[in-house]
Amino acid sequence: MKLTNLMTSAAMAFGLATAALADDPTKVGFVYVGPVGDGGWTYEHDQGRKAVVAEFGDKVETVYVENVAEGPDAERVITQMALQGADLIFTTSFGYMDPTINVAAKFPNVRFEHATGYKQADNVATYSARFYEGRAVQGTIAGNMTKSNIVGYIGSYPIPEVIRGINSAYIHAKKVNPDVEFKIVWAFTWFDPAKEADAAKVLIEQGADVILQHTDSTAPQAAAQAAGNVITFGQASDMAEYGPLPRVSSIIDDWAPYYIARTQAVMDGTWASGNTWDGIGAGMVGIGEISDSVPADVKEAALAMKAALADGSYHAFTGPINKQDGSAWLAEGEVADDGTLAGMSFYVEGIEGDIPQ
Repeated sequence: MKLTNLMTSAAMAFGLATAALADDPTKVGFVYVGPVGDGGWTYEHDQGRKAVVAEFGDKVETVYVENVAEGPDAERVITQMALQGADLIFTTSFGYMDPTINVAAKFPNVRFEHATGYKQADNVATYSARFYEGRAVQGTIAGNMTKSNIVGYIGSYPIPEVIRGINSAYIHAKKVNPDVEFKIVWAFTWFDPAKEADAAKVLIEQGADVILQHTDSTAPQAAAQAAGNVITFGQASDMAEYGPLPRVSSIIDDWAPYYIARTQAVMDGTWASGNTWDGIGAGMVGIGEISDSVPADVKEAALAMKAALADGSYHAFTGPINKQDGSAWLAEGEVADDGTLAGMSFYVEGIEGDIPQ
């Protein structure tokens, strides 16, 4: 074969290989702290993953690993995803923060997105939702509907995200019911149906007739349903199967638009590190349908709260608000800054008990 023919054949082969590379799907990985069937947090993240598939079809390949413990196991799973060719990896729990940063340093050409954390790098972005806005709506309903004046709250871990939610719910329950009292049980888990059910039962035994949760399973809903005369709110997902009672509304996390936009950015070559923290107005936090078990005037007040938060005419942390020890935090009309909210490590005045260390 002549040299020119060899060169032509080689050029054609190179061109075909380049075209094949260009047509390779963008590989997107997701690391989940719970099972995709938890009915809450992980379920909604996986709905976002499915939305990416629906949006891009064969231009994208998605992979996920569920039930990944926070800590060394997370670092192993994230590393494996990067080694297997992921272009973009979403790590979807607070405790994945340091593992994500560690792995990202070893794979500078992979893009990472960490949910609810605060550490960034050139190839690590952070994102979260202003769940505390949803808690303001829930607090408005809870304060109005409790008959015992005791509201129970199941906390996962004492991190700023959870503390913000407790404070927001309490502030808004107290606004409509000065006699309301919060009792808090820490489950020290994101997803453990048995522990979550036990926490709900303890709160009900302590007189709570409203239960809020910042854990991921539907077990507290089931416990409240079995107890009777207790109302609940869906967490992260609608949990509508427990409506119209005990579940009277919910906070719904909608990650789909963000996941689609960030995947598109990787495809376009426009991805950049940054921080996204959106709420009701941007659609990242949804309020599930308020059931007919909620009196009409209470529903109206809750929807008005939702509208004011959405259009920015009201901020969930607007003074006057004191800290738990009585010291001044926000003056009349003063609004909390994002920096303080992001690192919130204190209860507001009126909440009893200590934050575990």
